[in-house]
Amino acid sequence: MSEFVAELIGTMILIIFGGGVVGGVVLKKTKAEGAGWVVITIGWGLAVAMAVYAVGNVSDAHVNPAVTLAFAAIGEFPWSKVPTYITAQLIGAFIGAVIVFLQYLSHWGKTEDKGAKLAVFSTDPAVRSLPSNLLSEMIGTFVLIMGLLFIGANDFTDGLNPAIVGLLIVAIGVSLGGTTGYAINPARDLGPRIAHAVLPIIGKGSSDWGYAAIPVFGPIIGGVYGAVFYNAFFLGEITALFWIMSAVVLVIVIVAVSKELRKNNTNIAEKASDKVV
Repeated sequence: MSEFVAELIGTMILIIFGGGVVGGVVLKKTKAEGAGWVVITIGWGLAVAMAVYAVGNVSDAHVNPAVTLAFAAIGEFPWSKVPTYITAQLIGAFIGAVIVFLQYLSHWGKTEDKGAKLAVFSTDPAVRSLPSNLLSEMIGTFVLIMGLLFIGANDFTDGLNPAIVGLLIVAIGVSLGGTTGYAINPARDLGPRIAHAVLPIIGKGSSDWGYAAIPVFGPIIGGVYGAVFYNAFFLGEITALFWIMSAVVLVIVIVAVSKELRKNNTNIAEKASDKVV
């Protein structure tokens, strides 16, 4: 098996299990309807573990452009392979989403909530505030890459690593995923979002392209920063890229905090005005 095919199949497996558990929880008339967020996070953790078990010995199972770019940024992966990996990941994610569509074929018409149908394919924020949403995706992916590097720095019994990586995904989902649905993977969101746009899903709504850039750029920024941060603080390898990414992250933090403070002040002023009236 080539690395291209391995990344395609691995990402496809990721979406079949991950999108599948979301479909089971949010679509009407399924046996798992209403099972809740914890079930979704466990499902995604197992999805990642299964993907790594499937193709880890062929391509190292990146199954995530943010992982590929982060490892390339610190010299752990050749830049020449980056386009191949990312292309395979996007195709695999699209195919996986099509399979999830077919799995729940009789449930789309039973579900009136257009947002729930989109949620099977891609993420959306609990509170829409793009700078804050971007920051959330950055933090989640920063933790993901740091966690992967922590795991890689330790010796485990053969075959245990994928399960540990799966537990990392569960931890991120339970602890940090409640804000944006924790894409932490551009292919995981973009590939299925494209599938949602082109598939004949009964009663579907918008694919929400106005939000689509957040789960693409947030994970990339957070992932690359997680890698260079790890190298700087754990290996003592401080590069120009570390300072550049630190500056980018600082600007995004300032913008996000400033926007939320302005919104809060506006809400307080409006409430005070209403009381006066």
